[in-house]
Amino acid sequence: MLANARTITSNLSEAMRFFGRARADAEVHELPGVSVIYCGLDYAAFNAGVMGDSMPDDAADLERRIQGPADHFESRRLRWSYWYCDDLVGKTLLPRARALLARHGMVELTDAPGMMAHRLMPPSRELPSIEVRPVADPNTRSAFAHITSLSFEVPWTICRDVYGAERAWAGSFRGYVGFVDGMAVSTTAVVVASGVAGIYSVGTIPGQRRRGYAEALMRGVLDRVREETGIERTVLQSTRTGFSMYSRMGYQPVTTFTVFITD
Repeated sequence: MLANARTITSNLSEAMRFFGRARADAEVHELPGVSVIYCGLDYAAFNAGVMGDSMPDDAADLERRIQGPADHFESRRLRWSYWYCDDLVGKTLLPRARALLARHGMVELTDAPGMMAHRLMPPSRELPSIEVRPVADPNTRSAFAHITSLSFEVPWTICRDVYGAERAWAGSFRGYVGFVDGMAVSTTAVVVASGVAGIYSVGTIPGQRRRGYAEALMRGVLDRVREETGIERTVLQSTRTGFSMYSRMGYQPVTTFTVFITD
């Protein structure tokens, strides 16, 4: 269980670094046990402290891992979030983590299942045909930003300034847009790190949901990853709405991630 939690956390940390590379004024700072990611904008979900590996039942270490990002963002009066894997914090320290974050004016945003599939199950229904295009030019960057804004209720200006930046896509975070009859309908991103393919930013525009586009795009992207790298094991953090689809695809919950955000 801990090995899976470490793998998913490591992949998540690499994915979150995307935001710290997206703009010229963005930053990534690696502190002991925690990554501090600043997207260059005052937007809490993209300004994050991401806790790293497990800690040996050490309250002082936990406090340091929270205080470091707090100092970074609060000194600049920026909104921010904090991400941790429950299993790596440990049952003993979880109440302490919540109390420390509350002292910084943070509230729980979500607790998301960390899921893993060693191999995808065959589709349980016939999936629609979808054209898979990598994010590689202004049009696909704009489409990715647009769909992400609608899917996750992120302000358009934030998505435009982050996902629309060419420099954002120079790292390990690879985005894809699914097109149907020339219309951009869905997004997926993948990060290959820590021996797995991590799936992120799965979204579909309103009016085109529940038609299988997200699953078709995910499967098409993961087929490409498998062909290019030989990696078949995949991980993700599920939303409540996505859980049933991921379960049908063969993902199983192996841990839980908790996200706090400034109130």
